[in-house]
Amino acid sequence: MPMAVSLTSSTDLPEVVTTEDAAAALNRKPQTLRKWACLENGPIRPVRINGRLAWRVSDLRALLEGSAK
Repeated sequence: MPMAVSLTSSTDLPEVVTTEDAAAALNRKPQTLRKWACLENGPIRPVRINGRLAWRVSDLRALLEGSAK
C-alpha cells in the first residue's frame, strides 16, 4: 500500500519515493511510471537503488509545477 506523501510541504519529506507513491502523487498508475523508466521516454527519470526504482521528490514537484525538464 502506498505511503501518503504530500509534495507541497518540504518538511520531513524523503529525497526519493517509491513508484507507487510517485504514481499516486501524479495521479497515474504505477505501471505508467515503470513504462517511463523502461522506455526512457517519460517526463522524469527514476534513480535505481539496489535495482529498484525510486523517484526524486524534486523531479515530481517540478513536474507538478509544470517546470519539468
